[in-house]
Amino acid sequence: MSTPPSSTKARTTRHAATLADVGREAGVSAMAASAVLNGAKTSARISDETRDRILEAARRLNYRPNATARALTHRRMNTLGLATTLSRDELNQYFLEVFNGVIEAAAELGQNTTVFALPDWAQGAARIPQLCDGRIDGLILLAPLLGAEDARFLPDHTPIVSIHANVDFPGVINLESDEEAGAQAMVSHLLALGHRRILHLAGPSHSLGARRRVDGYRRAHELAGIEPPPDHVVVGDFNTESGRRLLTQWLQAHRGEEMPQAIFAGNDAIAMGCLDVLTARGIAVPQQVSLVGFDDTVLARAARLATVRQPLRELGQRAARLLVDSVDAKLGDAAPPTVTNLVLPTELVVGTTLGAPRSQPLRIE
Repeated sequence: MSTPPSSTKARTTRHAATLADVGREAGVSAMAASAVLNGAKTSARISDETRDRILEAARRLNYRPNATARALTHRRMNTLGLATTLSRDELNQYFLEVFNGVIEAAAELGQNTTVFALPDWAQGAARIPQLCDGRIDGLILLAPLLGAEDARFLPDHTPIVSIHANVDFPGVINLESDEEAGAQAMVSHLLALGHRRILHLAGPSHSLGARRRVDGYRRAHELAGIEPPPDHVVVGDFNTESGRRLLTQWLQAHRGEEMPQAIFAGNDAIAMGCLDVLTARGIAVPQQVSLVGFDDTVLARAARLATVRQPLRELGQRAARLLVDSVDAKLGDAAPPTVTNLVLPTELVVGTTLGAPRSQPLRIE
């Protein structure tokens, strides 16, 4: 029995074809095969005939280029990283809105996206260097609750862009929305409708965004020449359970007193928690109490919640594009972006949960 030709043997092998296999099939070195198939540099000139022979051998062997090897050759992985914290208890609508924008722009630019879920920012800061170990070209930090001292964890070799950062980091482009202006516009709108007892259930005090929304609440009252009622700003967390808990506790503590005419929630998740409590108590929204949120997430749109729209998707899109521009600049392929902090405007969404105040005050039972 005659020995089968090498190409037949190669086609029946079970392992994936390597550059060495392609080289042997084409009668050239693995280095020459790599130069043709992966764009690797070589000092030898490769003729058109040899190139065609290598390509034909790769086709016969069903060779698939090694993405990592090709990335090393071109000095980039064409992959962007996105680091954030995600709760196990609740779907993060804010993350989904921003993430949609990131992957949309990344896909247009031929980039993959890898998500890194951190347990929290206190522990996650020290993990950032591990994320920038060569598997990604650049990193987006989404709502990083980091302090100035955490700058030491941000590596110089990997471009980084942040969205809604708590502090400014040298060399990091930050994108955000005008949260204080958005909160002020919403509360001013409530005051213009005649609401005077506006309860603000805020996010955590260590969040710059939460503090800006409180500032907007207070500024709107100041501009209207109205003193906010005492005990009408309550600090919590940016989630639905916090909205349920804060409103329940506040109502219990103020039993027998007048009900707030409106509730301004620090984000849409808090607002949805409030809606659960009000519905359970038989309090009609907005006929008896108006309810507004902040973000304009998918869930808020489904509930037709009155809210402050942040351009979350656009923030994600712009962050991805600026990060790719920064990667290009790092590799010497383009000039670096000139922007250091990009602030996008917010706008009011007047949904069905907002109306004029009742003529007669509602008492808390």
